[in-house]
Amino acid sequence: MQTGSDELNVELACLEVRGQVYGVDVQQVREIVRSQTLTPLPRAPELVEGVIDLRGAIVPVIDLGRALGGEPVAHGAEARIAIVEVDGLAFGLRADAASDVLAVTGSDVQSPPALVAQAGYDAIRAVVRRPGQPPVLVLALEAVLESVYRSGLRGSSRPRASGA
Repeated sequence: MQTGSDELNVELACLEVRGQVYGVDVQQVREIVRSQTLTPLPRAPELVEGVIDLRGAIVPVIDLGRALGGEPVAHGAEARIAIVEVDGLAFGLRADAASDVLAVTGSDVQSPPALVAQAGYDAIRAVVRRPGQPPVLVLALEAVLESVYRSGLRGSSRPRASGA
């Protein structure tokens, strides 16, 4: 996603996590479904909560709250799972709610603040200004996926449970 160009028109699927709105480029979103019971995967990376069976396809699900370094999302009636695709890999992002699709022009899109970028925080690709409302943080799904990979590496150093 480029920033600052007036010609740029992007649509963002908006997901809410703990009151903060995050945007995902709709071109990366396959669909958004109601949250459902997950089947846990033994020894999966710690950020992978489990899998769902979505019309015959097994899809791993990541809790977006935990992936962004916070608390897990609520399991309320409004919870949703956004099925996204990055580099041919499909996975779900569980969020507290899905709000709407936001059409964005380039003049409303800015790069993340320099301090954030220099500190190595790469989960946010851009920030969308909205007059009279809090900004929308545009997720870099590649970075979210990378955090899942890193959580798997950390988990591989954990002691294994011994069988009897």
